[in-house]
Amino acid sequence: MTLLGRGGVDVTSLGLGAAALGNLYTPVGDEQAHAAVHAAWERGIRYFDTAPHYGLGLSERRLGAALREYDRAAYTVSTKVGRRLQPADGTGDDLANGFAVPDDHRRVWDFTADGVRRTLEASLERLGLDRVDVVYLHDPDDHAEQAFREGYPALEKLRAEGVVGAIGAGMNQAEMLTRFVRDTDVDVVLCAGRYTLLDQSAATELLPEALRRGVSVVVGGAFNSGLLADPSRHPTYNYTRAPRELLDRALRIKAVAERHGTTLRAAALAFCSAHPAVASVLTGARSAAEVRDCADQFAAPVPDAFWRELRATGLLPPREPS
Repeated sequence: MTLLGRGGVDVTSLGLGAAALGNLYTPVGDEQAHAAVHAAWERGIRYFDTAPHYGLGLSERRLGAALREYDRAAYTVSTKVGRRLQPADGTGDDLANGFAVPDDHRRVWDFTADGVRRTLEASLERLGLDRVDVVYLHDPDDHAEQAFREGYPALEKLRAEGVVGAIGAGMNQAEMLTRFVRDTDVDVVLCAGRYTLLDQSAATELLPEALRRGVSVVVGGAFNSGLLADPSRHPTYNYTRAPRELLDRALRIKAVAERHGTTLRAAALAFCSAHPAVASVLTGARSAAEVRDCADQFAAPVPDAFWRELRATGLLPPREPS
């Protein structure tokens, strides 16, 4: 277990990201979702991340139901604020936003202090919990002014009141997260897809700055939404079809991995966890089998010779992984 920043909240080095439990892209049954969480528990995972955005609350409901059989003091849960859910009269689905669920709610961007509290209260109700351990401002890319002026102070107040243990921001970019690290008193930032075998943009400023200031980093998107999991099967990169150049790069890295007796998945996870600023790596899974595979790959050693060859051939920068 690793402490997040100065917040005193523990996380395991491998966490379960629960977006898939909200029917990301394709449906997942209740039993399958429960089995995925149970498999994570069996493999020692005690950090679970969710958000209202994931399946219009379905991920939170399923995760809370699955965790109900375990001691609340034994695990850490994070959720997010910034997208408040409102009931809607939809008659279709939410696939336009990536989730195979009925569109019976709509997302409202809301980083106001009142919105933060209302969103968190609704999340606690869906989770069936009296508290969550970590709350992130979720994707404030186009709402920076409100997020810094109202959303962040609201989280700081919740932390001071003891309602949550740690606070931060979660985004698919490194630049604004660096601003959170420099200009606020966050405990942790969740950086998705920007510190991977294919994209090391977080290594320029975010990770060094977090390390200097004692802010923890949770890395999500280790597989860049699919390309680094299996580049041979019509892969996605950043949730869209992978560009040919990146597909070729991933296939070259996969070939090097196999030559050194390891796998691309193991290397992708090992890369994310190597930096000293990184407290935990979130892996998304929609089944018990996928959870077990991720845990096995995370635990598998990756030979030093593999990293040396990647650096020598220009597939990784000279000093990566850090």
